[in-house]
Order: sequence, then structure tokens, then C-alpha cells
Amino acid sequence: MTQTSTQSQHTHRIRLAEEWLHSCAGCEMAFLNIGEHLLDLLQDIDIVHMPVLMDHKYYGQKGEYGQRRLPKADIGLVSGGCANEEHKEILTHMRAQCDVLVALGTCATHGGIPAMANNWGMQETYEQVFQTSTCETTSVPADHLPRPLDRVYALDELVSIDLLLPGCPPNPTHIAEIIGSLVAGRQPQLPSKSVCDTCPAIRTGKMVSKEVKRFTCNCVFDHEQPIDTMRCLLEQGFLCMGPVTMAGCARDGAPCCIRARVPCRGCYGPARQGGHQMMDMLNAVSGSGVDVKSIVDRKNMLRFSGAHNRLRVRRKRK
Repeated sequence: MTQTSTQSQHTHRIRLAEEWLHSCAGCEMAFLNIGEHLLDLLQDIDIVHMPVLMDHKYYGQKGEYGQRRLPKADIGLVSGGCANEEHKEILTHMRAQCDVLVALGTCATHGGIPAMANNWGMQETYEQVFQTSTCETTSVPADHLPRPLDRVYALDELVSIDLLLPGCPPNPTHIAEIIGSLVAGRQPQLPSKSVCDTCPAIRTGKMVSKEVKRFTCNCVFDHEQPIDTMRCLLEQGFLCMGPVTMAGCARDGAPCCIRARVPCRGCYGPARQGGHQMMDMLNAVSGSGVDVKSIVDRKNMLRFSGAHNRLRVRRKRK
């Protein structure tokens, strides 16, 4: 599909549309952070819809359309997950209007931080957000607002997605690579390894502790020495999600969190397609002889990948 749809570059400029759903605009900022290379891309593409950049009304500039309209596009980028009926409607419309649809960022690919609400359910989440107050008259707003879905969904749970680009936010270089490859009619070259595979920290294969430490104490490192002289944080006993997280955040030769001497939190989603970060991580640490019961909140290992029914409401025991 990608090859066919991008062959049209020989007869017209590539049309690109972008939408944001249940998101924070971090992915859009990453798009702008492509920097000077974005000017090169703009020689081959026309941005026909992008709310963060242009005032394109869904119902026309004066509301003259009777229904929501989005322009046709060769490439569509959608950030954020789906949490309400309006999100779902916009996503479905983008799918119909775009030849190639890309899920942009971890919220779109795996649910992201908003999908943590799936741990409690939308109703309880809304009540906690809107009704936790010193004012007795607070209530969950309902009038003239989109109806929430039963949970937060990743995009590929609701429509067909052609390319997944995780990251919180995604690497601007990878956004440029996806757009450039689609324009050129070739397959994009994206990371396929785990964070561990791109980490220069020293690994010995031995854990210094049989219990997982909380990151309330410092790890052992020399701030005057480069990262490749630091012992692996997981081996030091900290819950580093690097073994089960997709690579892509590396800057200056090291993953971003590791460069700051803190454990990977898993923001690029599972390293393997269809992977379960919590189960995969539990298997990894238990296989090294670590007591998994020492992990305070195991479900937090799904803080970025709670869609696809990974996080669900706990049934109360009678």
C-alpha cells in the first residue's frame, strides 16, 4: 500500500494531514523539532490539515458544512489515543481520507499515559478528576461534551494503521524518516532493537541485589566519567525497563533516561510487536533470581502501554 500510494509523487506534491486526539501536543512539538530538515521536506509536501499550525475548521470557516470535513491526503499522522466518541469519529474520518495513516507517538500506538485510566475505568477516573474538591456542588460535566468510550484505546484497535511510530515524544529524526520514505516510495528505516541494545552502560550478567530498589536513593556512578563507565542500572537493582522497551530515544550515544543516570521508564512501548511490558519485564528479572514481590506497583510497568486491554479494571473481591 505504501509503495502504491507514494508513486503519485511523480504527478503531484504529496499532501499531508495531521490530527491530535487524546494528546498533549508533545508529538506536534517533535514534528516542529525536525528543524531545518523540515524545510527540505516542505519542498515535496503540502500540509493540508494540522490544527497546531493552521486554523482549518472542521465545519467550514463559517460553519457552512453540515458535517465534519477533512481534506484528502496521501499521508496522515494522528497523535493521541481514543478516549471519547469525538476522537473516534475524527480517527475514522482520517482513515477514510488518508492513503497512508501513521500512529504518531506512544499514546497513539500503545495508549500512553492517558491509558492508565483503564486501571480504574472511565467513570471512576472522571469522578476523581472532577469531583475531588472542597466544593460540594462539583459534578462530572456531561452537557455538550463528547461521550467517553468505555476505555482509552490505541488507534490500531479501532482502525487499520499502516505505520506505528512510538515515543513520548517520538524522535524528530524518525518522523522525518517516515515522511521522507513515504515521499520517496521506500520502506522507512526505524529502530528495531531494545533500549538495552543501544545502552553503553557496563553489563556483567550479575545482579547486586535480589530485591528491586525504589529510585529514592541514588545509583552508583561518577558524574565526571562517561556513561560507558557506569554499571547497568538494572544490575544495580533498579527497575530499568530497557530490556523490554523499543529503542529510539538515544541522543549522543545513550538513551535519554540513562544519559540522565535514571532508569528507563518504558515510554517507547514494548520492544517486540505485541509485547507485554509488564509480563516480559517480570520474566526478565525473575530469570535473574530477583524477587518480583519487591516491586511495589507492578502495573506501573504498563504506564505507557495500557491499551490493547493490557490495563483493566480490577474486580473487587467479595
